[in-house]
Amino acid sequence: MRISKKVKIKEDFPVKKALLHWARQFNEVVWLDSNRHEDSYSNFEALLAVDAFTAIQTDASEAFDKLKEYQETTADWIFGYLTYDLKNDVEHLKSENHDGLLFPELFFFQPKKLIIVRKNELELHYLGLVDDELEEDLEHILQKRHFQEEIFPEPEREVRLKPRISRDEYLLKVQEMLGHIQRGDIYEANFCQEFYAEAVKFDPFQKFLALNAISEPPFAAFLKNHDHYLLSASPERYLQKKNRQVISQPIKGTAPRAIFDAEKDKELALRLEKDPKERSENIMIVDLVRNDLSKTAKKGSVEVTELCGVYSFLQVHQMISTIKSQLDEGIAAVEVLRSTFPMGSMTGAPKISAMQVIEELEETKRGLYSGAVGYFEPSGDFDFNVVIRSILYNAASGYVSFSVGSAITAASIPENEYRECLVKAAALKKVLEEQE
Repeated sequence: MRISKKVKIKEDFPVKKALLHWARQFNEVVWLDSNRHEDSYSNFEALLAVDAFTAIQTDASEAFDKLKEYQETTADWIFGYLTYDLKNDVEHLKSENHDGLLFPELFFFQPKKLIIVRKNELELHYLGLVDDELEEDLEHILQKRHFQEEIFPEPEREVRLKPRISRDEYLLKVQEMLGHIQRGDIYEANFCQEFYAEAVKFDPFQKFLALNAISEPPFAAFLKNHDHYLLSASPERYLQKKNRQVISQPIKGTAPRAIFDAEKDKELALRLEKDPKERSENIMIVDLVRNDLSKTAKKGSVEVTELCGVYSFLQVHQMISTIKSQLDEGIAAVEVLRSTFPMGSMTGAPKISAMQVIEELEETKRGLYSGAVGYFEPSGDFDFNVVIRSILYNAASGYVSFSVGSAITAASIPENEYRECLVKAAALKKVLEEQE
């Protein structure tokens, strides 16, 4: 049972910074921010969930069964993540590459306190056992106009990132992947590389604010589970369920921006829209997603409502498609996730073969990278992003990393794929290596 209250806020009040500042005190935090990107599927401006009343944390073994039981038993808002390695629960696969982050493979929690930001209004939804704290919390949040930077108690240690594989190794591995394509093992695969640093200390909240400010993506996420942190500037929705409608919006196709040259910027976007390689890889993933959605859809209800649309973000242009379906009767919410996981934009086609080749050629266990962060509502509706353009940090060990990748097809030129990775890495590298 949740106690709810709505409060009007002034337009000039820095509500997002105030909420994140207040959230520092809790061990479990999920912050989701649409950065004012409005589309017909948007549910809110931002959302904050803190302080676990109940939680589930597990490895990949029977993970979706455990999540289904937890979600249906709780019948409340729950927030958390699915790591890429839950593929091993869905298929007979393995994850044996290096893991410096050591995140649990699945984590969800039921927050005691939930705050939704809608334009100039806050909605607070508190569980009954903490409803006496609502007014005091609200007063603390709304009076917090000045933000002390000295809250982070430890001196920061400089971050100097290293690639897990060298440029030459990357180029050779792409050539190996092209060999798999030429032999007909796969048509396309998403190949990723990690950049990392060890024994570092920094303030994850401040780094997230910096990352979000230079990217302003529609599916930004900050997650804290004790010493594990995700700082995500994701532009991509994985999957949303709203009543019986399910939508997926895979991204395939990236081009740099030319912010200070409007004509050049327009030309780069148009070039992306017309690029046969980029369109080809997007369409391959659309076909894969259509097939995945058909497993839980009413017959004949899967449709592509937008194909290869180009959208501009602060750092890059992206090619995005939208696929919809109507959920068949008797299908549980978690089953929609299980039957489509991992998302096609981060695997390839055919999906199982692509995941096998990825495991063979990548050097790092993906973990939460290319997984998903999001929430379930009490009704079973849900919304999840794709964890890309994201920093992962284990504060206990001081290990921090991010991964970037690109889709390898028969038309790929290894050097171009490497450059695409560097374009995607630029904002993440800038945020981590700059001193506060």
